[in-house]
Amino acid sequence: MKDRLTFRDAERKDAPLILQFVKELAEYEKMSDEVVADENAFAYWIFDRQKAEVIFALEDGKEVGFALFFHNFSTFVGRAGIYLEDVFVRPEYRGKGYGKALLKKVAAIAKQRGCGRMEWACLNWNKPSIDFYLSLGAEPMSEWTVYRVAGMTLDQLAE
Repeated sequence: MKDRLTFRDAERKDAPLILQFVKELAEYEKMSDEVVADENAFAYWIFDRQKAEVIFALEDGKEVGFALFFHNFSTFVGRAGIYLEDVFVRPEYRGKGYGKALLKKVAAIAKQRGCGRMEWACLNWNKPSIDFYLSLGAEPMSEWTVYRVAGMTLDQLAE
């Protein structure tokens, strides 16, 4: 695996590829109808505004997985962290250690930047991923519930 797997940072020209990976992830998560992002949104928010970063995992030069992440901040730790929004390896490339390699790569970025932690969310039904994360030593934050406002609710709250 190590000889065949490399990583690269996404570039502006990769916006269509980022969208493709997001759509593939959404399909896996049974959430395809929730993807409203487009290539322009990724180009703007990732490359113009620099609000997130994307790395690709490549097997023999072909993109087979990706990770999208951004910085958050822990007031308790007093340091920035990395929030891993998405990590995905195409099904035909699973079982080769590429998912673990992507997580290790993002963790290495977090350590290099002096971050205090790395966090992500996982759908409760996704037992294969949950088992995988537990095998890496990740701890579920079961005492926390994620809350979200979006769309009209966000508009109303902002008034």
